[in-house]
Amino acid sequence: MPPGDTGFALCVRNSRAEDLDVRKVYRVLPDRVAAAEGYLRVVDESGDDYLYPAEYFVFLELPQKAKRALGRTQERSRRRPGASSVKLQRTGARAARPGR
Repeated sequence: MPPGDTGFALCVRNSRAEDLDVRKVYRVLPDRVAAAEGYLRVVDESGDDYLYPAEYFVFLELPQKAKRALGRTQERSRRRPGASSVKLQRTGARAARPGR
């Protein structure tokens, strides 16, 4: 992974790290110190980052479209409160669609 760039990795093992889901794609943040010690800085669903052994992951080469989609999904889950704590209000307004 290039310095200063985020990447994505597939979890292939979770020994003694039950908070990791095997076969799930995680965003990885650059951390040279952690990498030198054999760890990756991984972002979980809450948006927090933690260190895990690098051997638990396989880096993925993804197309830009996939990177954008995964990045948006993780950003939304971090910003948006849980649906159960938010009461939605209905209005008579309709959202305009592009091209209409």
